[in-house]
Amino acid sequence: MGHLRYSGLPFEAQRAAFLDIILGDPLVHEALARARTLELPDWLVVSGALYNTVWNHLTGKPSGYGIKDVDLFYFDDSDLSYEAEDAVIRRAARHFERLALPVEVRNQARVHLWYPQKFGQPCPRYTSSSEPISYFASKTHGVGVRYDAGGQMELVAPFGLDDVFSFRITPNRVTDNQRTHEAKGKRAKENWPEIIVVPW
Repeated sequence: MGHLRYSGLPFEAQRAAFLDIILGDPLVHEALARARTLELPDWLVVSGALYNTVWNHLTGKPSGYGIKDVDLFYFDDSDLSYEAEDAVIRRAARHFERLALPVEVRNQARVHLWYPQKFGQPCPRYTSSSEPISYFASKTHGVGVRYDAGGQMELVAPFGLDDVFSFRITPNRVTDNQRTHEAKGKRAKENWPEIIVVPW
């Protein structure tokens, strides 16, 4: 049961373990260092690259196993045009060249403009890069990290970290995201059989 060694610990102990694990991973460490020098407003690396790295570390899997990409959020409501975001995406593509994983960059100030068409339901107009994390289909996925102005690692985890360390994918029923919760849960279980998916 070594993979559950941080499950049920106080938040501060889990926070320290989480940051140690992700900063000790060469791939995530490099992605965060590059994200910092890209200097996007209100940036945040979120979701899979983080919790998957924790699961890899705790189950003895190699760095990058099961990770599709690195999700990089930023928030800039000064220009909500597609062209402005596209320019940032192109700049980021050059900036992250030769990183082992692709980096997907998205301006969270614009999500409400395209989300309803893509997913068939409304999306709130977010006010920061960290706000959307509270709307992810599974609470387990609601994690983000960034360097603050002083170079310290800042963690955003509105639902805490116990689901991550307990290998438990818990639904977040704030929006109707059952399909996403189930699809991501199924994929995770294929890569990490230790996972428990809590039904919607």
